[in-house]
Amino acid sequence: MELLFIYGPPAVGKLTVAKEVAKLTGFKVFHNHLSIDAILPVFEFGSEPFNRLVELIRVETVAEAARRGVDLIYTFCFAKGLDEMHVEAVEKAARENGGEVHFVLLTCEPDELRRRVVLEDRLEYRKANTVEMMNKFLETYDLTEPIPYADTIVIDNTELLPENAAARIVASTGLKAASGLNNQQ
Repeated sequence: MELLFIYGPPAVGKLTVAKEVAKLTGFKVFHNHLSIDAILPVFEFGSEPFNRLVELIRVETVAEAARRGVDLIYTFCFAKGLDEMHVEAVEKAARENGGEVHFVLLTCEPDELRRRVVLEDRLEYRKANTVEMMNKFLETYDLTEPIPYADTIVIDNTELLPENAAARIVASTGLKAASGLNNQQ
């Protein structure tokens, strides 16, 4: 099992690029908002049960994918100083079950993030979708630094098309191209 861990700030294009990588590799996509949207109807965002259940879903999904040999793309908005334990838990879930992990940080110019955050496709998963929210995230959190202990490929996709960013990820990580795309979502 290979786990491609794509991270970066909101609106950087994590899910869009992940879908393009999936087209090239046949990997499944387990994006950040799947777990959030599963729990949000039951528990308030940020509450203790919400955080615990989202973490459980994420870590156990990665662990089971590794046990079953399902190649996976995982997207996440990493905030330096807050999310290291989560990253370590996801990485451990993959590695302890036979997986290999590749880290990719997508970056983008702040003005382009502000332009992208209001795009209509962000509404499907209840993502941050206002310039005010983006400004708050950029002021409050360090969302552009690589995970401190991980070998990370950094790709600035300010001007890259998603398919070009995906091709760069596949080439840089050595991920296998899909044969028949039988694993694609």
